[in-house]
Amino acid sequence: MNTFLIILLALFAIMVIVSLVRGVIAFLQTTKIDLEKGGENSEALQIKQNQAMFSRIKYQALAVVVIAILLAVNS
Repeated sequence: MNTFLIILLALFAIMVIVSLVRGVIAFLQTTKIDLEKGGENSEALQIKQNQAMFSRIKYQALAVVVIAILLAVNS
């Protein structure tokens, strides 16, 4: 059981990193000019940023739940 939970925790941690990198990349693609001019591309990139950061929070919450289960099982 512990092995399964640790593997699950590692997968969630990897997904947090992937989501974070995707969000940062989307953030870096928006330029100051796009934001000032209200470019067509800026709205799509902002939506992409929000989705990536929401998925990061989701995976972090799942990792915390796995840690809580590990603590409950092992104590």
